[in-house]
Amino acid sequence: MACIISSSAALSTRSLLSTDSIPTRSTRSIKPNSISWTSSFPTINISFNDNKPSSINKNSFIQAAWTRRSRGELEKKPNKKSWKQRTEMYMKPFLLNVFFSRKFIQAKVMHRGTSKVISVATTNAKDLRHDLPSLTDHNACRIVGKLIAERSKEADVYAMSYEPRKDERIEGKLGIVIDTIKENGIIFV
Repeated sequence: MACIISSSAALSTRSLLSTDSIPTRSTRSIKPNSISWTSSFPTINISFNDNKPSSINKNSFIQAAWTRRSRGELEKKPNKKSWKQRTEMYMKPFLLNVFFSRKFIQAKVMHRGTSKVISVATTNAKDLRHDLPSLTDHNACRIVGKLIAERSKEADVYAMSYEPRKDERIEGKLGIVIDTIKENGIIFV
């Protein structure tokens, strides 16, 4: 079975038969029919002596080889998390959680990846409940911040982060707790 391969970008038969290895002016003047980037690729025509039509569509094959993504990848996945959502738990692993009630103040530091509680301080604990005059005032906020900082250092946690809730400002009692933690040597990232 003989196979003949021809290309529109190939040299003409005259230049193939000549002994010159330098292309002639006629071979340099071949211009593509369209201006698109696909016209810069040579078109390949394959023919066999059996005169059977080929079942492969060459144009679709070349276009599929040069596409960046398949059609399935182009469809958006609604449940896929963003890069920040996927990496933030590793970049800021320790999270401060502060809870204020009418009766007491509670703060805890958690590891995001494992949900393990690293340190807890509350004014509702037995040792603080009877010693403090008020369990919710500014002095109680300073004591909770100091206890969180000390207990976090004991657990070898020297950096943590705090993510405020929607429409929450870092001021008042929350600001006092966070400032006290910073003053005792914990870095907020």
